Amino acid sequence: MAKLNKPILKRLWTSVTQYRAYLILTVLTMCGTALTEVALPWGLGLLLDNGFGRSTANAPSNQIMNFPLWYVPAILIGIFVIRGACTFTTSYLMSRISVNLLNELRAKVFDKLLHVPVGFYHAESSGRIINTIMFEAQQIVEMVKVSITTLFRDSLTVMVLMGYLIWLNWELTLVTIILIPGMTILVRGVSKRLRKLNHQSLEVSGELTQVIEETTRAHQVIRIFGGQQYEQQRFEEKNKKLGSYTMKSTVAVSFTTPLTQILASVAVAIVIMLALAQARKDATTVGDFVTFITAMMMLLTPLKRLADLNGPLQRGMAAAESVYRMVDAIPENESGRLIEGRASGQLEFKELNFTYPGQEQRALNQINLQVQAGETIALVGMSGGGKTSLVNLVPRFYEPDSGQILLDGVALSDLSLKSLRQQIAMVSQNVILFDDTIAANISYGDANPDPARVAYAIQASHLQEVVNEMSDGLQTMIGDNGMRLSGGQRQRLAIARAIYKNAPILILDEATSALDSESERAVQAALDELMQGRTTLVIAHRLSTIERASRIVVLVEGQIVEVGTHAQLLAKDAAYANLYRLQFAV
Repeated sequence: MAKLNKPILKRLWTSVTQYRAYLILTVLTMCGTALTEVALPWGLGLLLDNGFGRSTANAPSNQIMNFPLWYVPAILIGIFVIRGACTFTTSYLMSRISVNLLNELRAKVFDKLLHVPVGFYHAESSGRIINTIMFEAQQIVEMVKVSITTLFRDSLTVMVLMGYLIWLNWELTLVTIILIPGMTILVRGVSKRLRKLNHQSLEVSGELTQVIEETTRAHQVIRIFGGQQYEQQRFEEKNKKLGSYTMKSTVAVSFTTPLTQILASVAVAIVIMLALAQARKDATTVGDFVTFITAMMMLLTPLKRLADLNGPLQRGMAAAESVYRMVDAIPENESGRLIEGRASGQLEFKELNFTYPGQEQRALNQINLQVQAGETIALVGMSGGGKTSLVNLVPRFYEPDSGQILLDGVALSDLSLKSLRQQIAMVSQNVILFDDTIAANISYGDANPDPARVAYAIQASHLQEVVNEMSDGLQTMIGDNGMRLSGGQRQRLAIARAIYKNAPILILDEATSALDSESERAVQAALDELMQGRTTLVIAHRLSTIERASRIVVLVEGQIVEVGTHAQLLAKDAAYANLYRLQFAV
């Protein structure tokens, strides 16, 4: 067998042995199956020697047909009933182990996805993640199922049959044994290529899943911009590449079958020749010969399955390395102090520097800013100035390179993530909703939703009219990412979610960008009321929405260049005034 990743095998075996009761019963039923393999050739030998004729020329005539005829069907049917029962039980128990193992692997990966840093999703595409959870985890389970069944049942069968063959005729058995090293050499020859092909196949499978996921998500863009042919070409390229790897793997695995059969034919030919020589010397009987040949031919099937095991084993190991790499991803550090009660919301940014992983240029450089509790700070500037980077550090989606952020005088790095994020509500311009009801989206994250708070959030976000028009009201399903709602309705639903949370710190990243003028005025009024007594960080490109902010912070290339009120910054006639003139053509 090819060289395997021993740590991965050990982890898999540890997972499997959690179900040791099922495993022990499975091994016992496999033993039963293996024993029935010997029963058939043994019975045939007895039948030939004692049922159809004399065992030797000197055998007494009373040995012929010296048993009732009904023994034959009874024994034959009995053997296959026992075999069938053992085979069924083995399959059932292995399926139970496989389903439990698959659920466990998928749960581990999914749990890790909920706790890894945001940067993880920049390195791993959504298609790759989906492929790992759905396809690669399934391949591991298939490998475990096939491997345990083949290794235990077929190995037991081979050992039992080999022992029986040695007992019958050790000289002929020596010829049979030449099959084993020959097949081992053959398997080793294709293993290295299979391992490489399976890694490449999994990589392309993830890329194909990504193409399908993107095509499904961006179907409107594809139609508007005529991207059907381009997407078709992307799909066909990945699909053909995946098919190519599959065929190469199939050729490598299938190559073992004819060679195995050739080895078997050589062994059978030699065995027949030697058996005929023994028969001429009266060293064996017809029954012994048929018994030996039958047992030997029955030996070929489990040996072939053991040889074919290399293919699924290599595919499963490649998948296991990918799955465990994701399971072993370093999670966010969730330890730290708990915030007692409700934070006041005072924030302080001190000598803050931040660079995105893999980037050389800093996204934030020497940021110093104090935000009083209940103050509304508007962050403005050209795209790429660092506004989103700054607010993303507050809930610790990323960790700064140096410097620190304080909440009520305590460094965020000293606070537990759960405790910190309980103090923050966020509305982004990229609205994320769930395929659930309106009520569930508003109260998302609350294990015991408060209907009164849901009703207030709907009223404050001006969603009441929308809900009233729905046939199922608050229980209306909104579809994938709220696709059954308009853009403005989706944005207001996200705002309602933030209102429901009632956190002391609000982060609003273009929270009104998808609203029409009338809805924007209504929601802005609700937001103005909501922001009272709360610390609010507002990112806004439409400067008209932040004129009443406590202070406006202007960011250029990751640095704060101006801080002041709307009137103060216009009077200063510098960066903010230039942005204002560009936007309103004053």
